[in-house]
Amino acid sequence: MTDGHTGADTDTTTAEEVLLYLIAQLVEHPDQVEVEIAESGSKLSLTATVSSDDIGRVIGKRGRVANAIRTLVRAAAHRDGVQVEVDFRD
Repeated sequence: MTDGHTGADTDTTTAEEVLLYLIAQLVEHPDQVEVEIAESGSKLSLTATVSSDDIGRVIGKRGRVANAIRTLVRAAAHRDGVQVEVDFRD
């Protein structure tokens, strides 16, 4: 796993770690998972990049897996008092 941390506030650590952990458990190539963090106002945007072979596993049927991941990461970010948006890219 590669940590694509870009120097954003340390409050994102929990959300970022949860996102990395969840995706690494789902994919066949966890070493190719990267997370980029971008700040826009009071929101943080986490963009997870995975292998093109693994994007289907992360998205799931009708986006159910992706929505579940987003829910868990938002809950982790809420614990730190941060609003988060999660996107996925191959």
